[in-house]
Amino acid sequence: MGAQMRIYRQRIRSVQATKKITRAMELIAASRVVKARQRVEQSTPYAIALTRACSAVATHSNTDHALTTEREQPKRAAVLICTSDRGLAGAYSVNAIKKSAELIERLQGEGKEVVPYLVGRKAVSYYKFRRREFAQEWTGFTDNPDFEVAKEVGDVLTEQFVDGSDEGGVDEVHIVYTRFVSMVNQEPQVVRLLPLEVVEGEVDADGDGEPDGPLPLYEFEPSADDVLDALLPKYVNARIYNAFLQSAASELAARQRAMKSATDNAEELIKTYTRLANQARQAEITQEISEIVGGASALADAS
Repeated sequence: MGAQMRIYRQRIRSVQATKKITRAMELIAASRVVKARQRVEQSTPYAIALTRACSAVATHSNTDHALTTEREQPKRAAVLICTSDRGLAGAYSVNAIKKSAELIERLQGEGKEVVPYLVGRKAVSYYKFRRREFAQEWTGFTDNPDFEVAKEVGDVLTEQFVDGSDEGGVDEVHIVYTRFVSMVNQEPQVVRLLPLEVVEGEVDADGDGEPDGPLPLYEFEPSADDVLDALLPKYVNARIYNAFLQSAASELAARQRAMKSATDNAEELIKTYTRLANQARQAEITQEISEIVGGASALADAS
């Protein structure tokens, strides 16, 4: 019985140590997700306004800008996949990768060659482990995105789109990220970034699946071409940066939830092992009492 008691006590100490780690990670994620949500709330209106402005200019002008014109026969499509650098965030990265796999399958079904661009070590590990090719990777910032990285990614994707498939570039740019809805709900989202997608004068700028209403009318000064030249790079960078911020908030919320679940499970394990240890101790005491009584009875019989 003594050996069994030692095993239970060792397991209790081990689970208690794990519980301290998960509890600390839960508190860290909870404190950081507040700032991450604020950054999402601050950047989203700007990204939506830029998208609507670009859509309005593209819709209500006769100009054919490189970033808004549909290619006649698109052959190659870039897919930017946003995941996390670290694990312990539940199914956050897995869900984003699954969503990207669905998108890639659809694009390939349309006869397009897909060129993946990866954000986060989880996506990079996924592709390298399966020996799949990808064009470029960006890591080390997913839980605290920086605009400079978003601009770098935006410049690369814009350049690829402007070149087009005939020049070794792409004809479409899609982005897969996780939209932060609430602390308990984060949704993997697919957005076609380029060419700018406008249907009947309406656009879904916030990515909620519903059109945002009629586009505003603008007067262009000096010209629609010049306005689009100025707006579209800002649009691309703002949408990518907002996607990074949404993903960061989603990652932290998912990590907080996962670590809370792990902490709760640890507490249940500690209760279970404590109960088993008490039962083993009681059995040990009962056996000791039985041995004492048995020994006393044997002495009494001998006398």
